Amino acid sequence: MKIGIISDTHSKPIPKQPLEDFKKVDFIIHAGDFCSVDVIEQLKSIKELKGVYGNMDGADIRKIFPRSQIIKCGKFSIGLFHGEGAPAGLLDVVKEEFKNKKVDVVIFGHSHRSMNERIGDVLYFNPGSPNDHVFAPCCSYGILDIDEEITGKIIKIKDAAHG
Repeated sequence: MKIGIISDTHSKPIPKQPLEDFKKVDFIIHAGDFCSVDVIEQLKSIKELKGVYGNMDGADIRKIFPRSQIIKCGKFSIGLFHGEGAPAGLLDVVKEEFKNKKVDVVIFGHSHRSMNERIGDVLYFNPGSPNDHVFAPCCSYGILDIDEEITGKIIKIKDAAHG
C-alpha cells in the first residue's frame, strides 16, 4: 500500500509533481492547514482523502476533519495531527498528542519542515509544505510505503513555482 502525504498547502496552488504522484497511491493524507475547501475538493478528485484540520483552518474545514485521529492500515496504526505552538517544541507537542495510544507512525505538519525519523518504535513523518517559498527550506511532500513495515520518503519538488 502507498499513501500520499501532504500538509500546509495554505490555499496556494499545489504543484503538478505531487498531484501526478498521488494518482499512483491508495489514498491521500493531508496533515492540516488546507485553508480552503477547494484544496479538499482538488485532492478528493484524485483519490480518497483523509485529514485533520490545522491551526489556520476555519470552521468550514473543522466541520469536515477532526483535530487528530488514528487511521488503521492493516496491522499498523497511523496517528495524524497537525501540530501547534512554536516550531522548536513541535515534536514534543506531537508526541504528547499520542502518548497513551499505540501508533506505529505519527504524521504531522505545522513547521513546513520535512522530517522522516524513527524515534524508538515510532516513525515521525512531516511531509513539509509543497508550496511554501518563504519559510520552508524546500518544497516537499511524502509517500508512505506499507508492506511488512512502514517506510517514509520525502520528495523534494523539482520546480515548485511551475509544477
